This record gives sequence, C-alpha cells and structure tokens, in this order.
Amino acid sequence: MSLLAELVKKVAIEEGFSLSGIAPAAPLRELDYFPVWIKAGFHGEMDYLAKTNDAGELRRAALANVAPWARSVVVCAANYNSATPYSTQCRAPDRGWISRYAFIESDYHDLLLARLRHVESRMVEHIVAEGHPSPRTWCYVDTGPVVERVLAQHSGIGWTGKNACILNQQLGSWLFLGVILSAHALPPDLPAADRCGSCTRCLDACPTQALVAPRQLNATRCISYLTIEQRGPVPEELREKMGRHLFGCDICQDVCPWNRRAPASPDPAFSPRTELVNPLLEWISGMNIEEFRRTFRKSPVKRAKLDGLLRNAAIAMGNSGDRRHLPRLRELAQHENPAVAEHARWAISRLETPPIADSER
Repeated sequence: MSLLAELVKKVAIEEGFSLSGIAPAAPLRELDYFPVWIKAGFHGEMDYLAKTNDAGELRRAALANVAPWARSVVVCAANYNSATPYSTQCRAPDRGWISRYAFIESDYHDLLLARLRHVESRMVEHIVAEGHPSPRTWCYVDTGPVVERVLAQHSGIGWTGKNACILNQQLGSWLFLGVILSAHALPPDLPAADRCGSCTRCLDACPTQALVAPRQLNATRCISYLTIEQRGPVPEELREKMGRHLFGCDICQDVCPWNRRAPASPDPAFSPRTELVNPLLEWISGMNIEEFRRTFRKSPVKRAKLDGLLRNAAIAMGNSGDRRHLPRLRELAQHENPAVAEHARWAISRLETPPIADSER
C-alpha cells in the first residue's frame, strides 16, 4: 500500500499538480464546526452547503455522511500564482480588481478534473493489476460535498490559515485543490503543522470584517461572496468597503507573509489573461450578453452572470472617486435589471456628493 501511495503521488506530479498527499476517510475534528457554522447562517444564499443526506445529516459535516464507502482520499494541489502584481496594488481609478484565480486562461474546474481523472485511472489500473477488485472512486474539484481544505491539511499539503485558506510553507496559499475519494485504503500522510503563529494580518486587513475569528468566515460579509454568490442588492453598508472588486477578493491572501515569496506557477495553463488583470471599468460596465459570454466562456467569472458583473462594476465605479464614470453610470441607472439600476444610482450619488473635509467632520 505504501508503494501504491507513492505511485499515486508521483503520477499526480507528472500530471501537472504541484503537491499531493493522502488523507484518511475518518471523522476529522476540524469539521465539528460545520453544523454550528450553518446554524449561524454564515453560508448565506449558498444553500447547497446546507444539504443533508437521507438521514438528515449535513453532507459536508463528515465524509461518512456522503461517502460511507470511502477509505482514503487522494488530495492534489496546483499552484496558480502568477508574476502579476496583486490586484489591490492598482491605484488607477479607471480599473477594477478580479481575483487572481479568475484571470487565468482556462476554467480550473475542467482543467484539474481532467488531470485528476488521469491520476484516478492510473491508481485503479495498479490496484486491479495487483489482483484487487476495481475500487469505487469519485473525483471532485470544488464541486463535491466535501471540505477540501480540511482533507488537504490531513494529507500534509498544508495547514488551514487564519483566513480559512490552505497554506503551504513553500507555495503559500495560491492553490487549487482536487480530491479523489477511494474505497481502497491507502496509508495516510501526517497532517501539516499550523504555522500561522500569532499573526493576524488577514483578520486585520479584511475590509468587511468577514473573518469573525481565526478560521471562521462569515461568508455573507465576504467580498468574494458579495461579488459572486450574492444575488440582487448588496447591503448598502458593505458597498463602500468593497472597493473596486469586480469578482472575488484576495486581500486576506495578499497580506499573508507566507505569500511574499510564493513562486509563480510554471504551468502555461495558469497564464494570466492580461486584459483581465485590473480590467478597465469602462469595458466591463459596457458589456452586452454576447461579449460577456465570449470573454468569460472558459472563466469562473461567468458564475456571477452579466447582471451581477454590471452591478459589481457600478459599485466599483462609485468607489473610484472618478467622476468620469458618471455617463456610464447614468446609462446603467436605466438598466432593466433592478439591482444594476439601483447600484448605479447609489454610485452616482456617491460620486456627485462632495467628500466631507476633515475640518467639517
């Protein structure tokens, strides 16, 4: 079994993954928080996170609740970091911010799932060749009822940082995760040690205070949630704090000391699309459905839908302080989608209202 585990990890690297490890398919104490998190409503409109099995148990609260047959989990991680500046380093008021993972050439879900299935195939072939029956397996890349980062921690890939992202000592947190659940038992690796120490930079930097405690994220306040998952209006008290984010947010990762020396990925599949690195707000806010589909056909950005992206662009323009955005905002204020129109009116009011001088406060 140890030889098979090493073979699986070797194949994962050959397929283009940066790291790989084996986690046990056992109850993991880190998942004890999940029912409490759901009960607090921190998942917001992401109802899929609260789905239960036939016994009424939360599917993501334990691997046994969804795959009682699983005996081990192969976890693979791919470095998607690029040599581009952090989005929030851009000060130009005519440009917005897109999360680092979303301006690459391909949709990582499809790309990594194909690689994961090659690893799965090689693993099953070896098991059968050794005289064992073909095991039941499932592959997931952000689409299954599992909490990948907890499994990644127990596979030795990294520890869960205080920003709730997986962190690796060499690669930082710019990691995509994929898992293979297997009915064939493989010897697990040792869990990764927590190396966050006393650092709280991610908690301190979050503009919306979405990190209510170390490793506890209130998704309903997270800029990533607000720009992607939130349908309809964004709470007004959070709009100003969203800055010029169009899709996703990396602030809690940008400030992490472990990312200071994180290497750029050598994988050409993760090359950034230059037009999406701090894209022009005029371009994004003027998109029609055809251009949106053409531009984001293979991108995670399509999840926000055109109306969501236009709503986000209106907020970004309102936070830019640049009155040159007013003509476009007046166009968006007549948009057929009520949320787009309302956010555009909010942005217009924000740009037309002169800032209060310090002496007047």
